[in-house]
Amino acid sequence: MKSTQFFVSTLKEAPADAEVVSHKLMMRAGLIKRLGAGIYNYMPMGLRVIRKVEQIIREEMNRAGAVELLMPVVQPAELWQETGRFDKMGPELLRVKDRHERDFIIQPTSEEVITDIARQELRSYRALPKNFYHIQTKFRDERRPRFGVMRGREFTMKDAYSFDRDADAAGRSYQQMYDAYVRIFERLGLTFRAVAADTGAIGGDRSHEFQVIADTGEDAIVYCPDSDYAANMELAEALAPKAPRAAATQPLHKTPTPGKSTCEDVAALLGIPLQRTVKSLVLATDERNDAGDVLKSTVWLLLVRGDHQLNEVKAGKLAGLKHGFRFATVAEIEDHFGCKPGYLGPIGARKPVKVVADRTVAAMSDFVCGANDADFHFTGVNWGRDLPEPDVVADIRNVTEGEPSPDGKGLLAIQRGIEVGHVFFLGSKYSLAMNATYLDEGGKPQLMQMGCYGIGVTRILGAAIEQGHDERGIVWPDAMAPFAVVICPIGYDRSAEVKAAADKLHAELEAGGIDVMLDDRGERPGAMFADWELIGIPHRLVISDRGLKEGRVEYQGRRDAQATGLAAGDAVAHLKGVLER
Repeated sequence: MKSTQFFVSTLKEAPADAEVVSHKLMMRAGLIKRLGAGIYNYMPMGLRVIRKVEQIIREEMNRAGAVELLMPVVQPAELWQETGRFDKMGPELLRVKDRHERDFIIQPTSEEVITDIARQELRSYRALPKNFYHIQTKFRDERRPRFGVMRGREFTMKDAYSFDRDADAAGRSYQQMYDAYVRIFERLGLTFRAVAADTGAIGGDRSHEFQVIADTGEDAIVYCPDSDYAANMELAEALAPKAPRAAATQPLHKTPTPGKSTCEDVAALLGIPLQRTVKSLVLATDERNDAGDVLKSTVWLLLVRGDHQLNEVKAGKLAGLKHGFRFATVAEIEDHFGCKPGYLGPIGARKPVKVVADRTVAAMSDFVCGANDADFHFTGVNWGRDLPEPDVVADIRNVTEGEPSPDGKGLLAIQRGIEVGHVFFLGSKYSLAMNATYLDEGGKPQLMQMGCYGIGVTRILGAAIEQGHDERGIVWPDAMAPFAVVICPIGYDRSAEVKAAADKLHAELEAGGIDVMLDDRGERPGAMFADWELIGIPHRLVISDRGLKEGRVEYQGRRDAQATGLAAGDAVAHLKGVLER
């Protein structure tokens, strides 16, 4: 490919609305062009990267026994109404009507459609197992699209869905997909971790995320350097303290804390470690009738240590909270505690509340908490003596660096990551809702066991750039780069010798199966080099009159600090060797 035949469009500065590195560099390198909020044109350079990612995904999915099909972007609402997700999914689901006023959705995912296919086509146990996948456009009406392709509204995903006879067989399908994902991300050249994860809105009871490691990642990944334990922050278990609760040594005392409404300020005022304070978070659950009217509300007081953070996903799995909760209103808080937020605590509430203590809090003694009186806190608080034992003791907080690993094999570490893939074991969640059954050997109908497996194709581009970039631009892994090699001839438009040598080398590399770009624009060396470093081409060959007189060309890898001289006749062999590593 020659650059004048292609389309190269770079910018010196990123648009003002570009926030993260990947968004800035994708815009500057001409990979994407903004069309609307969270909606982008993928320009020729960016599309080449997407196609390379898709090719690797296809090869590994086929190798794992999955069969490709293609499901529509626009789907009838009736299928989504069968599972209840048409109403439950919220405003992220884009709902539209056709000219006959029939309801449709713009698909964010395709569990309903694939389950409909399965219940029609996979009627016998002889048809199982089966795994279908597609690579398709999706749309989620994000409330606040941002970060370019990292959180856009329209994007491309690979979705796969497995159908099996029973849970054991479904577990084998799950493992096949897990292994395929490992191969995919290894072939893409990304540094990643597979971590145990919460199943979220998709449902099911087994789940792993594939996270590309990047300091700018949105997600916190918890892992043990001394073992295979890894989980995302939502799922990582915080173990209960091993030591039993210490006996009380201090009297209960109502202590003035004027203007000090945070645990940090109270600890500083009292001259105590933050770990001796307890923070109060007030939630509420609503009981509703069929019309959606609130019949009754229950207020919950959740207690975590002052230096810890509430994990809402963990809290949402507790009995009484698993069907949904909200943070209590100021009016509800004042009604139950007789005090505004900032000085709340478990002693002396006006009305009954459900008290949930984190495991760490349940093991504390002589702690400090709000007194339900503005500008006052209780010190020397002890369970059993000053207040009843909590109604519930559970792990409801985020883990912290250096805590014991749940597998008992070391201490936990935390790093940032970007989710690019997710595998779920769904069980019968969708087959039950949509009556997707097969006939077993005895002719009896049985529910299919399902799994679903997603990869964010376009999101991978952003994640790879967040992981691989420098002050000059993108640093692609070889497998993902739009071109493997760029030939930069100095004076292509002025020197017949340079032009002939560049054209000859370009033809030889193409004949050798190497994905090569020849920059024939006649640009100045500095501008030419800057463009291709910004775009992130991994390997560069420079041809010049001086070098040709010496029988040499210059080679430089994108990560190399200096160029290396090569005999002109050795350039093709050298590049092949580098690319095969």
